[in-house]
Amino acid sequence: MLLDTLADYGAHDARAPLAPDVMHHAKRAVLDWLAALYPGTRTAPCAQLLAAHRDELGLGASSLPGCGTTALPATAAWINGSVSHAVEFDDIFRDAVYHPGCPTISAALALAEARQADGLALLRAVVAGYEISTRIGAAMQPAHYRYFHTTGTVGSLGAAAAGAAMLAPGSADVMRHAIATAATLAAGLQQAFRSDAMSKALHAGNAANVGVRAALGAANGITGVPDILEGEVGFGAALAGQVEWQRATEGLGQVYNITRITQKNHGCCGHTFAAIDAALALRAQGVLPDEIEHIDVRSYRTAIDVTGNDKPVTAFEAKFSLAYVVSHALLHGSVRLSAFDEARLHDPALRALMRRLTLREDPALTAGFPRQRAAHVEITLKNGRTLRHEAPYRKGDPESPLSDAELDDKFAELAGPVLGSARMLALRDAIWRLDTLSVADLRLAADPATV
Repeated sequence: MLLDTLADYGAHDARAPLAPDVMHHAKRAVLDWLAALYPGTRTAPCAQLLAAHRDELGLGASSLPGCGTTALPATAAWINGSVSHAVEFDDIFRDAVYHPGCPTISAALALAEARQADGLALLRAVVAGYEISTRIGAAMQPAHYRYFHTTGTVGSLGAAAAGAAMLAPGSADVMRHAIATAATLAAGLQQAFRSDAMSKALHAGNAANVGVRAALGAANGITGVPDILEGEVGFGAALAGQVEWQRATEGLGQVYNITRITQKNHGCCGHTFAAIDAALALRAQGVLPDEIEHIDVRSYRTAIDVTGNDKPVTAFEAKFSLAYVVSHALLHGSVRLSAFDEARLHDPALRALMRRLTLREDPALTAGFPRQRAAHVEITLKNGRTLRHEAPYRKGDPESPLSDAELDDKFAELAGPVLGSARMLALRDAIWRLDTLSVADLRLAADPATV
């Protein structure tokens, strides 16, 4: 059965040496996850989750970075997973339409700290979780994404695999039962994207929590259904229908998806990125906002379904509004955290530019989804001149990855205001040496408390 193959792989790689490039990309993933997490501690739902779990804080050894406290593993995974998804700067595996870092690393870290593990064990667990979950996710797309949020569903399996690798490295049985249990507890609905609620961020936290609990259960004898993935009424049948299960094992243990992760260059929904990149390319050619008569954006169907709101009111809605973020990019040259400040949300110049933008589907780009995320932007100036740019992929995608230096800069920008410069630099340097350290050496629970 499929689960046997995945569990055998996970058990092997939880103890095997990691190839240098795989190790390096695992460190990149951890650094990028922390970059997304720290600013998340200063926004909803962090304060709400801390208040909801106030009686559990300080009880365990699993840190809540940026919050100055700890919790038991499942609670830490629940909070960290949610918080790291909150500001929309977390990583993506494009083929699966999936943010693997939030659930997988949150679960792996919580258990690593509880077990006083070393950094190498943490990195191995992260790799196992990424490899297993990204392949399952890719096999189920694009049908799965019509109704379900992959980070909440498939993310539960990634978190469970990472947790099993941490708790019982080398045990295929624990890996198998952890993933099987997580599969029947996985959840996350697309409707959560359609309103200004906190539910979307909680999907990642719930996946991390499910993974931790499933792994702890499996390590202590709780069993799961062996054909839960491809069974007649199993995970694939219920959440996608037709599934290309062969994709779940292609290159398993030989070609590592963690080396093909997209790291975000913009602080909003990834379905907008190609259009933002194209708009920025035109801006670099000298296009001035005041000269623009009309902006025509063509993208794939899912981008329109998820980011087609052209009248966003709140910061959350603006992050899922292609019209807003493209217009902001043309006005300000970037879409970072400040793009969603209250003053920017109500800027008359920005709103006026949004009204000049048309978003429509390009069937050829729809056909390429999810393996390609492209957009065409055409700007007509008031003098009648027309400029066009096609972005066949996004900055941060495997075809144009963020460099290590760019990841360092992203970490400094997002984590620095929370940690202070000295602490930020020390933690950044420690992550790049994580395979030589213990997880405790990161001192994550000592970070400044939320305000």
